[in-house]
Amino acid sequence: MIINLFSVGLADLSITSNDEVGSQVKEYIETNFIGTTVEIISVTAGSGIYEIEMNLQNQQGSQKIISYVNKDVDLLFPSAIELVSSENDATNTPSTPAQPSADIVKSDKPVVELFVMSHCPFGTQVEKGILPVADLLKDKIDFEIKFVNYAMHGEKEVNEEMRQVCIQEEQNDKYFKYLWSFLESDDYAKALKDANIDETKLGTCVEKLDSDYTITELLEDESTWQGGQFPQFNVHDAENQKYGVRGSPTLVINGEQVSSARDPASLLANICAAFNNAPDECNEELSSTSPASGFGLDGAGAASAATCG
Repeated sequence: MIINLFSVGLADLSITSNDEVGSQVKEYIETNFIGTTVEIISVTAGSGIYEIEMNLQNQQGSQKIISYVNKDVDLLFPSAIELVSSENDATNTPSTPAQPSADIVKSDKPVVELFVMSHCPFGTQVEKGILPVADLLKDKIDFEIKFVNYAMHGEKEVNEEMRQVCIQEEQNDKYFKYLWSFLESDDYAKALKDANIDETKLGTCVEKLDSDYTITELLEDESTWQGGQFPQFNVHDAENQKYGVRGSPTLVINGEQVSSARDPASLLANICAAFNNAPDECNEELSSTSPASGFGLDGAGAASAATCG
């Protein structure tokens, strides 16, 4: 059984050989993920799938991954998890939450900053994992979602990130409700209504934010794009520079980057490890199943370290 981190349609491909599988996947990724180059290392026909080993490279560096295409050739899965044991006994047992990092900086009230891109499938995955934690700990932590200083998903991402910055700044008590709705449907208009956002107030804030950071101007002037590929989004640029943020998602606790699995239980464990004296809420049991990547609130995904960046 395959669990996808995110999936993209390949239904238009016409495959007759392993070599064609590799070349068509290479063409599809390089066309739809601008700035990424693909080196196909091997293609192997397996049980109901093609296994593809490839090297992906962009301005941030290179990464070797193994991905899969189903035999109907209508889905590409960048990762898979085997859910059946060698004795063929199926299991749906959630993974054990990862142990918190031993060197997390401690404080009385941890500052938790999650850097994402609003349409990055791995960023949305962590958001779905961390929102139950933030809702549980409430004002015992200083929590904020911030944005990577460049956008990989076009104008819609730039506009969405401006909306979310303003909602957090001016209508913060409605932000979680807005974000849950947005994560479910990728429909900001519905999310605005679901959260009862004051859209007049929001519009004024977005207009000022855009002017202060020349966001639309930078979007329209491709000569300013980072690496010539992605428009700048500089609202949280100072924090990006300070913490060395290189992609979405990046979790920072008390000023230091922290690696964590993406399920609520693991995220809770890492954040609670940052307290000088952890509150009772840290003893609560949250789900140890990683949310699915991308949009939608159903399903589960892999606790992968994959990022957009």
